[in-house]
Amino acid sequence: MPLAPTQSLAHDIHVIDTGFVRELFDASHLIMSNGRGAFVDTGTNNSVPHLLAALDELGIARDNIDYVIVTHVHLDHAGGAGLLMRHLPNAKLVIHPRGARHMIDPSALMDAVRAVYGREIADRDYGELAPIAESRVITTADGMTIDLAGRPLKFAETPGHALHHHCIWDEASRGWFTGDTLGLCYPALATSRGPHVIPATAPVQFDPQALHASIARLLAANPQVLYLTHYGAVREPERIAKQLLSQIDAMVEAALALDGTPDRHARLKAAFRDIYVNELRRCGSTLDDATLDALLATDVELNAQGAGVWLDKKKKQAATA
Repeated sequence: MPLAPTQSLAHDIHVIDTGFVRELFDASHLIMSNGRGAFVDTGTNNSVPHLLAALDELGIARDNIDYVIVTHVHLDHAGGAGLLMRHLPNAKLVIHPRGARHMIDPSALMDAVRAVYGREIADRDYGELAPIAESRVITTADGMTIDLAGRPLKFAETPGHALHHHCIWDEASRGWFTGDTLGLCYPALATSRGPHVIPATAPVQFDPQALHASIARLLAANPQVLYLTHYGAVREPERIAKQLLSQIDAMVEAALALDGTPDRHARLKAAFRDIYVNELRRCGSTLDDATLDALLATDVELNAQGAGVWLDKKKKQAATA
């Protein structure tokens, strides 16, 4: 795949298409301050040439990167971190404490990926994860701040999508780097009303109650912009959050109604697909059904899997209460 151009935003923030899956699907953000830099999310091993090319394009030396920050350890966000850091001699990995061990020794994570996708697909899409020396890893705590050459970046623990998820507050832009907490906002789904968000409830740690609380916490900071890994800078945080939560609530209602039914997974997929398409139509999407289904297929599948795991956990907890 040819290397995509870098989009430069206000406040010395740059959006880099990682090349994962399709164009404008998966982003890494590069924050610069007084000549020093931090990447937020990395894509996969296959994304590393895109990120290094962006540094070259912007005229930034590789030893000027101080941090590689990952919002969580799902591989579309963190899979390339180890390989990238081999090219960034001064960079430290900044990661939620629950995710650090998987970056220091990625063998268990790699085994899990191969178990889910099969070795051929895992090797093609993700490659072999490169371990990161523990001495180069910084684990965060809720409310912790790191300094990027005079630019404070503050971390907030945000479970709901994953227990190992945190978001990063950038006071300079009054923006959150949200990983998957604020869902998926692919440019291809935009309507006449603007950017359009759909939920991200991939397995195995979806928790709707925690996600509601995390989103409320992010909004309480009165952000002006959201920087989404999927994809790029998004304005109107209140509208985006309201749209996201209404779909999550509809998904939870559908999931509870379908629990215990035959072919539960297939029914969840059909129900979630209808929730997303109906919301797109309500907002004026003119894309035909076939195009929408192609754009939504992967997330419908993953979200149904995540909801299924959540339902099974609820039943197990009820049985042991």
